[in-house]
Amino acid sequence: MATLKEGDKAPDFTAKDQNGKTVSLSDHLGKTVILYFYPKDDTPGCTAEACNFRDNYQSLVAQGFDVIGVSVDSERSHKKFETKYSLPFTLIADEDQKIVNDYGIWVEKNMYGKKYMGTQRTTFIIDPEGKISHIITKVDNPNASQQVLDLLKA
Repeated sequence: MATLKEGDKAPDFTAKDQNGKTVSLSDHLGKTVILYFYPKDDTPGCTAEACNFRDNYQSLVAQGFDVIGVSVDSERSHKKFETKYSLPFTLIADEDQKIVNDYGIWVEKNMYGKKYMGTQRTTFIIDPEGKISHIITKVDNPNASQQVLDLLKA
């Protein structure tokens, strides 16, 4: 499992999005990418986070950002999630957990005493050269986009 730090080169990936289109991180070189990892489509916290990025999407794009969400859900699950909440950005299906492992966020979790493997909610800000400029591990779901902007202003 990778332990990535700010300043590291972001691991490239190629995977399918919610429309079955192949997407690579390297397609986004030259832009600042908000690469956010979330545990599961259509759950309360993940929906709050996705809808916050949706509600602020136009202003993020106007500032030069690309927004990409990643979870281990299927393309079909992502498509339903996108449609239900009118999400305007790419959702990557990482069903084989390759991307979450490359980013070091496929971790053991514990809910009600039951241990299981899952995605640690994390946002990576990737600069136009493909380096990780910031890592947000304590994501404020309903204010996720403002959290990114505040960090970049600091």
